[in-house]
Amino acid sequence: MHSRRTFLSAAALGAATLAAAPMLARAQTTPGDVLPTRGTTRPTALPTNPARGPRYRPTSRVGLGCAPIGNNWAVVTEEDAQATIEAAWDGGMRLFDTSPWYGLGRSERRLGHVLGQKPRDEYVVSSKVGRLLTATRETPKVSWKDPPPFDYHYDYSAAGTRRSIEDSLQRMGLDSIDIVLIHDLSPDNADMGERWTEYFEQARTGAFVELTKMRDEGLIKAWGMGVNTPDPALRAIEVADPDIFLLACQYSLLDHQRALDATFPKLAERDISVIVGSPLLAGFLAGRDRYLYGAQPVPPDAEDKRATAQRIVAAHGVDLRTVSLQFANAPDVVSAIVPGSRNAAQVAENVASMSVAIPDDVWAELRAAGILADNAPVPGTA
Repeated sequence: MHSRRTFLSAAALGAATLAAAPMLARAQTTPGDVLPTRGTTRPTALPTNPARGPRYRPTSRVGLGCAPIGNNWAVVTEEDAQATIEAAWDGGMRLFDTSPWYGLGRSERRLGHVLGQKPRDEYVVSSKVGRLLTATRETPKVSWKDPPPFDYHYDYSAAGTRRSIEDSLQRMGLDSIDIVLIHDLSPDNADMGERWTEYFEQARTGAFVELTKMRDEGLIKAWGMGVNTPDPALRAIEVADPDIFLLACQYSLLDHQRALDATFPKLAERDISVIVGSPLLAGFLAGRDRYLYGAQPVPPDAEDKRATAQRIVAAHGVDLRTVSLQFANAPDVVSAIVPGSRNAAQVAENVASMSVAIPDDVWAELRAAGILADNAPVPGTA
């Protein structure tokens, strides 16, 4: 079956398309731009997880990352935020990942406004703890655009964890959170730096214990950490019993060897699953000229690898975002991916990407070009 998004065959592309492929990346310059989905689509629902094991996994393997509706790169209107969430729902997404930090509460409020009108047993909410918000007349300098009047401070204690969850429930207008993640307790957090180990010790005796208790009491279904580096997650499994980790910017088409060799095996031994955050490297794999969360310039080797990958996928009539999303979703230890979106069009294309039939030769050529590690699973081989 060919959808309206069907691209030209590889044979018809020719040298002109290959030469133009790197231009696709530079074309996506305005917040909200969408890299069109290319390829042959199959009428299929979004992938799901089978019931398995003692540890909780969300049913949906593709969810909505809700940092963009907290205004992380640009202001998103209330109308666009609502349309984004509704498009995710209409497309079959039933996992929604948010945080008090995203827009200083704005993401949670916007998400709850829509989800509060949906059947509560049909979706999963993942939110986070670690920062408590307080009203202020002088909003601190943060990366969020047009932030509301709230300040924040770190608190990974048991009491702080409990209060954070209660505050999140109030903001969202919901009666429960399914997955609770300890947020940004990591050396890459500029607020912490080397002091992250001090905060980790507070969490070890506080948040870890409290969330385990809440899980055992049935108040939450699972807990873990939401971090951008592997060390905090690997340290946590040595001192506590988490269920699931949101690992952002650690498993993507361009950067996955360390996760495959060091992180994933240790988590799999304990049946701990991974939600892949930022599978598109904060938009870099969808054509943005930014890398990860903008904390550093785009590495030259990343630019080169992206250009090579784009030439390969374009020659087979598919797009880089589609290949990147399906790649991130392939490992068995991965229970979900949560690409962020700031408008309904981005959501619709991400949903469409999961239905594209990617030719086997794409994966073989990416591997031959050194883009994919030899042990990296691809769709159909997980």
